[in-house]
Amino acid sequence: MQPQLYIASNGLGLWTSDNLGETIVRLGSRAGMYSGNQIWALAADPSDANALWLGTNGGLFRLDRRGKKLTHVPSPMDDRHKITALAFSPHDPAIVIAGTQFAALFRSDDHGRSWRQLDVVVPEICANMAQSRFTQILLDPVDARLGWAGVELGNVWRTTDGANTWHNITKGLTSEDIHGLAVVNHGRRHVFATTDNGVHVSVDDGESWQPRAFESPSPYTRAIVPRAGGDDVLFMTNGDGPPGSWGRLYRSADLGQHWQQVALPGSVESSMWSIAVNPANPNLMFVSAALGQIYRSTDGGDNWTALKRRLGEIRHVMWLPG
Repeated sequence: MQPQLYIASNGLGLWTSDNLGETIVRLGSRAGMYSGNQIWALAADPSDANALWLGTNGGLFRLDRRGKKLTHVPSPMDDRHKITALAFSPHDPAIVIAGTQFAALFRSDDHGRSWRQLDVVVPEICANMAQSRFTQILLDPVDARLGWAGVELGNVWRTTDGANTWHNITKGLTSEDIHGLAVVNHGRRHVFATTDNGVHVSVDDGESWQPRAFESPSPYTRAIVPRAGGDDVLFMTNGDGPPGSWGRLYRSADLGQHWQQVALPGSVESSMWSIAVNPANPNLMFVSAALGQIYRSTDGGDNWTALKRRLGEIRHVMWLPG
């Protein structure tokens, strides 16, 4: 069975493909969720290969991948929060962490059946009148105590006790507008954070950060993802803001010390946004631009094909084994 591609859109619901993106189909409202929902976050369930979880402006949903049916999962986020970030613990699949807009963190210890709000205080409205929101939650795959969460206009938050308590970390960050996070554990742990003012790295588990330079007309960076093959290769998306008018994809072969632009076919017409990798096949990758362009690589990111179908605003792309 072919890998399955999932595309989370802003206002056009969830889209899927079972032929590497050659054709892309929307799951309509009859699948169990209003097809006009904004989908902000996707999370694969580590205890059930048939389940994909969705964070939306209409609450939390679980997709039956084989049946292509969506089920609403009741939670306290239904009351007023868009679910904008979602992560399962890689050490205990019963633990799920959800981040919202306005920025708040929620935790479930029983696989989403019940939730409690964590003691994380972020101003709802930021200085530029934007609504604060969690953009990514990253739990360390090696050390169960460690995790990081990024907030747009709220800096990086870190846990050292298994995602029970979280603390704001700012030392060395040149912006409080956090977009993406990544961690690489190769002898020494490297944690990365992308912002509207470039990419930062921490070698002390997020206690402090250092900017890493790269050549671009704009410092705006969005996603950062290690290649799934377990090497030192990272990919990062760049553009001129949200949604932007141009975009670039960058690759580093030395844990972010140096970055080179990756050639994409044609003209990228908005900021590059999301990156999808999976250890089931490190050579298969997808990247998307903010306003709907999607690209595929089958050789680990050396060469790319532009997919025919364009969508509206894309928030997240993911692929899972069939």
